[in-house]
Amino acid sequence: MTILSDAALDQLFRTARTHNDWLDKSIPVEQLHALYELVKYGPTSANCSPARFVFVSSEQGKDKIRPTLAPGNLAKTMNAPVTVIVAYDLEFYENLPKLFPHTDAKSWFAGKDAFIQSTAERNSALQGAYLIMAARSLGIDTGPMSGFDNVKLDEAFFSGTKIKSNFLVNLGYGDTLKIFARSPRLNFEEAASIV
Repeated sequence: MTILSDAALDQLFRTARTHNDWLDKSIPVEQLHALYELVKYGPTSANCSPARFVFVSSEQGKDKIRPTLAPGNLAKTMNAPVTVIVAYDLEFYENLPKLFPHTDAKSWFAGKDAFIQSTAERNSALQGAYLIMAARSLGIDTGPMSGFDNVKLDEAFFSGTKIKSNFLVNLGYGDTLKIFARSPRLNFEEAASIV
């Protein structure tokens, strides 16, 4: 394993920003497929892969999201070329015979609702983070956010299923002229320790 170049680390972390304003430039469908092809390799516990991604780019799809958004998130979401609903499937364990075939991992979850819920939420959040980093690696800017009504969004997109929304990620090409100054971060001593 080699250390990435400073330019790559800048693109992924140091100069990457959360965007709220977008250039009028679409993301090709092929690029969304390429994005998922990277995301799917991020590790999850027992390779459970509970995240489900809905790439909303159509006017009809955006109209379904609109009434679920907090007012402060309305314009940036409606103007984003794509909004990804990062969701999780509460029946993810049904895929474990395929995804984790060397043991009966499905039995670890069947009938254990609290364990299913916590595993699905935690691992879909990880997969959403992989989505952000994969997008950045492909030159796509991101704007992850909460600030929406999960119940309304789930009714609009996942009614009659066991899929629940976790958070949203706007994708596009950010307008760097309208970006906020970077907020401070905690230093190592404030956020970490070595024991």
